[in-house]
Amino acid sequence: MLGRDRPELTTDHATPPPSRHAKAGSTLRLTVSFMLVVVIAFVAVESWRTWRDYRAAFASARDSVTNLARATAQHAEDTIRQVDVLTAGLCERVEGDGLQNMDVKRIHNLLVQQSKIMPQLHGLFIYGPDGQWIVTDKEVTPEMANNADRDYFQYHRTHEDRQVRIGQVVESRSTHDLIIPISRRLNNPDGSFAGVLLGTVKVSYFVDYYGDFRIDDKGALVLALRDGTILVRRPFIAQVVGKSLAGSEIFKTYLPSANTGTAQIKAVVDDTERLYGYRALTTYPLVVEAGLSRDSIIAPWRRDLLKNGLVLVFLILVLSTFGLIVLNQLRQRMAMEREIRQAHQTMRDMALTDSLTGLGNRRRLDAALADEIRLARRQGSALSLIMLDVDHFKRYNDRYGHAAGDDCLHAVGQAIRQAVKRPGDLAVRYGGEEFTVLLPNTDGAGAAEVAGQILQAIRSLQLAHSGHPLGYVTASAGIATAHPVTDDVMPATLLKAADTCLYQAKQQGRNRWCSAGAP
Repeated sequence: MLGRDRPELTTDHATPPPSRHAKAGSTLRLTVSFMLVVVIAFVAVESWRTWRDYRAAFASARDSVTNLARATAQHAEDTIRQVDVLTAGLCERVEGDGLQNMDVKRIHNLLVQQSKIMPQLHGLFIYGPDGQWIVTDKEVTPEMANNADRDYFQYHRTHEDRQVRIGQVVESRSTHDLIIPISRRLNNPDGSFAGVLLGTVKVSYFVDYYGDFRIDDKGALVLALRDGTILVRRPFIAQVVGKSLAGSEIFKTYLPSANTGTAQIKAVVDDTERLYGYRALTTYPLVVEAGLSRDSIIAPWRRDLLKNGLVLVFLILVLSTFGLIVLNQLRQRMAMEREIRQAHQTMRDMALTDSLTGLGNRRRLDAALADEIRLARRQGSALSLIMLDVDHFKRYNDRYGHAAGDDCLHAVGQAIRQAVKRPGDLAVRYGGEEFTVLLPNTDGAGAAEVAGQILQAIRSLQLAHSGHPLGYVTASAGIATAHPVTDDVMPATLLKAADTCLYQAKQQGRNRWCSAGAP
């Protein structure tokens, strides 16, 4: 570098490497990090276990509702199939004999016998083409009893298909029970409409069966027609029977794509969120739904979560308390070490600082000079040294006394400190009225500029000195510059070169500087 265009140096010759402080800080950080890792590990493991239990709870619930739906579907299919088979046999027999030639008493006894062995049956009925009751399993057939207005009767009268038909729930006109009509069309030999054969299933039969399942209070079991009309529901509410589920998510979204499955939805009947298992019968146009409320599914999981959460909080509190105790002890130890280091540093600074001027002393210069020569050799940079001496200082002491002389040296030291601006430059009191300025990474031209600034700063003090030809305090300077990468430079040789130049400056009249070494 040429002149004073030198990079700012941040070397502090008085500050030791902060190895102990860094080690203590690292220990504190490691302790805190370890505590955080342990806490995070606890939370992560517990969160994973909680999520696993949550999924397991719903997986178990899905299995339960699937099995419930399968069981209720099988029960509904078996119930309807028995009536289907029975009415198919009766239909063939009645059509074979003809309604006009039917032995009413014999058929009545047959219907009574079949009703006794099928507990789901409410009754068996045969109607003529006008809707009039012809024969039933009942002991007494009401006079003028006519069911021509029933939906199932009107359907069979206008449709020629011979399949069994499952109708919506109606109220029995004879017993006032809620029943599910299962009907068939009767034909004359020419294929014309001859009447209707009807078997009715008690709604209470399904209600009793569904009541045997152990499900939660908000759970639900539903038997509905394929169009969504509710036939039976648990919990049983009479007003709900006959309502439609066609607008529910299962009927709108799930059933069109799959006849069986599970879905977590909110019920349209009571707005309760449930996990449903659903199944559509393939033999008959029926759909069953088995639902467990979401609250009942997650209630055990929530209890475990609360219990485990309390245990986890307790463990974290214990760990945190222990950690705080350890951290507090570490902080106290670090504070003590910091105080000890500060005391050591203070003592070191006192040992390396001139108490009069506040600048470094010769011991500090000796240590720094050797270091800077090695650094300049590695970096291939120049190194300069300025030696300064207050002119006619003995006369000053003799004229004003030693106390004033000390004040003069203090003022000169402050002027030198202000003129030396870079942190890496080092100004020291070499001894008596002599001062030294070490300028790393500075060539001769840069050192001369600094020396000029220092001498001017001292002159600017305008300290009265009657024993000086100029009447105020001045100083002289000698500059030595070396390039350790090419020159064999030693601390003593550099100091001697600067001292020689200082002597030359005094010989040339003082209040000036002289230099040695190639810029």
